[in-house]
Amino acid sequence: MIQYTDRISAEEYLELRTKVGWMLFPLEEAENCIENAYMVISARDDGRAVGVARLLWDGGYVAFLSDVIVDPAYQRQGIGRTLVNAIIQRIRDDMKPGWKVKLNLNSAKGKEPFYKKFGFDERPNENVGAGMDMWLMADEQTPQQ
Repeated sequence: MIQYTDRISAEEYLELRTKVGWMLFPLEEAENCIENAYMVISARDDGRAVGVARLLWDGGYVAFLSDVIVDPAYQRQGIGRTLVNAIIQRIRDDMKPGWKVKLNLNSAKGKEPFYKKFGFDERPNENVGAGMDMWLMADEQTPQQ
């Protein structure tokens, strides 16, 4: 039976990233990802981490849903849905009357339909441009404009 907790180790987090083919980074950086998140929720089967999601939020009007990862052997069992719903509920619980929060995410390629079920809008659309990102590497210089 899947249980949900607010804890995951950096090693478990990196192991889940490996299972879905995502980029890895140093253990210390993974520890920072977990420790500095507003919320972390993990799914566990017999104590073993099989899913995780993180919420990055400073309490203002913009929040970021990050790292929704489910071990491929456990996908299509509602774990991802439970993780995302828990993140959305946490924001709703912590919002004050009259507040508005824009929850952003970067979907893994092909996973857009999953997020659309929650009400996320694909970008670009008639109101907003494409989402953008870039990786910064410690040993590289950012091009000057």
